[in-house]
Amino acid sequence: MARIKWITDPEKLPLSAEEKEKIKKVTEFFPMKLTEHYAKLINWSDPHDPLRKIAVPFEEELEEWGYLDPSNERKYTVAPGLQHKYRDTALFLIAPTCLGFCRFCFRKRLFIKEKGVSGNEILMDLEEAFRYIESHPEINNVLLTGGDPLVLPTEKLREVIARLRQIPHVKIVRIGTKALAYYPQRITEDPEFVKMIEEFSLPDRRIYIMNDFNHPREISDETLKAVDVLLKAGAVLTNQTPLLRGVNDDPDTLRELFEKLSFIGVPPYYVFINRPVRGNKAFAVPVEEALTIFERAKVGISGLAERAKLVMSHATGKIEVVGMDEEHVYFKYHRAADPENEGKFMVFKRNPEAYWFDDYTEKVAEYSFKTSEVGTS
Repeated sequence: MARIKWITDPEKLPLSAEEKEKIKKVTEFFPMKLTEHYAKLINWSDPHDPLRKIAVPFEEELEEWGYLDPSNERKYTVAPGLQHKYRDTALFLIAPTCLGFCRFCFRKRLFIKEKGVSGNEILMDLEEAFRYIESHPEINNVLLTGGDPLVLPTEKLREVIARLRQIPHVKIVRIGTKALAYYPQRITEDPEFVKMIEEFSLPDRRIYIMNDFNHPREISDETLKAVDVLLKAGAVLTNQTPLLRGVNDDPDTLRELFEKLSFIGVPPYYVFINRPVRGNKAFAVPVEEALTIFERAKVGISGLAERAKLVMSHATGKIEVVGMDEEHVYFKYHRAADPENEGKFMVFKRNPEAYWFDDYTEKVAEYSFKTSEVGTS
């Protein structure tokens, strides 16, 4: 793997002395890390540039708001670095860091600079994790995440994926990464990684690359090359992004992102309501505003470009924001940690100031039922 050049010191940024001082205050708490590749994509003359907001610290991150673990991942952690929330899916947190630190990261707790905060959630005992998967035949897909798995050497990734391929009931291996935006050369300059995909992405058991493109300008010429290489190697590519204030929170930008992704073979998968994570208030968009933006973005584009679902990764499951009318907003459990909630449809009074599902549940739902009870799935 080629040696990656990172920028971690605010003094290395092409900004004024005053701007650098402001950034330094933030990095005392939330560290900074971006690749030289990504830095070249930023319009440094524009203080509101969306890519700059994604990767460069800013003062609003220090605003008191949110929680370190709003989705309560701790509850579903069955061993250090191993999560089992949904019946058929397990998560391996195998990477201790990322190719770049997204300012909106929902796992900031892993990298935070604060006494008393433990970032020791990375999977260290791989054999214990493999034994757990082997003993749970209901698990048919495993997501490699972290951190970003592509910071690891290909040799290490090969070891993990080869071992998972020895477990008959694991049909899908997913790799969650922002490499194709932050450093697509991780793919194009590492033929061994491509060979690994060719070897283990099989006709009946595919490897999925779960990408994280947040803005159309992240799709560079180098990105197109990396996508092409992965598709030819047999990987299946999809994309997920949170809806981010100041980045993609207008229909035209989100529509352009959806279309570009569908054109290159990385169709949209999820659009997330931003989790109420500590330090993320500046990115937050209220649920009902997010739904309006999301629906307007889908107007006039192909079915492939618009097939993403708008969801919240809540502690109880992935809750899809289905729609709203003048009085009510409608939700459905797309995935549920508790099988009793699978397919549950919920109706709440509108609350334009709600940022999260909990802002609605403080009031009693008017009614709720399983979609299976009304003949839908």
